[in-house]
Amino acid sequence: MAGETTEIVLSKQDLRAVTAFAAACAEVVLDIFETDQPDDSRPREAIDTAWDFARGGERGKALRDAAWAALKAAKCVETAAAREAAWAAMSAAGAAYLHPLAKATQVKHILGAAAHAARAAELAAGDDRTVGAAHLEQALPRATPAVVDVLARFPAAPAGGGRVGELIRTLDADLRTRAGVMPEDQ
Repeated sequence: MAGETTEIVLSKQDLRAVTAFAAACAEVVLDIFETDQPDDSRPREAIDTAWDFARGGERGKALRDAAWAALKAAKCVETAAAREAAWAAMSAAGAAYLHPLAKATQVKHILGAAAHAARAAELAAGDDRTVGAAHLEQALPRATPAVVDVLARFPAAPAGGGRVGELIRTLDADLRTRAGVMPEDQ
């Protein structure tokens, strides 16, 4: 049937692997936010809560609240780089809520923290895109085989989304290529 979306089987271990990847990617740019807003712990708490889930904690209200708080923190910053760093933290906590729908948009839940972190680093370096590319290269080894396996269950990342969308698509293609996995729609 046209427009029908199939479900993808995702275990709690799959979600934990994706969340660990997202938290590892987001924490490398946390200092960008904390330099801008030294008294605001919300992004750090979002990353800590993501790690708690990744290491066996519950996926519940605390995780959702931490993601929302990091999103609110992004609205309070002085610089675009700090905003992207807060969005990376929000994406790390939100990664635990990857939906089991075979939609390309779900790739943002897997790779969004890495892309926002790369964009934060670019902006902090005067919008130097080579810095973002270097951050994506550093993210590649953080993606465990379990993360790549989850990614491979979804279609390729969708078009759009500005520079962050471009970074998501680049990382998506690189992970799939290195793993020898091609998305279904290619």
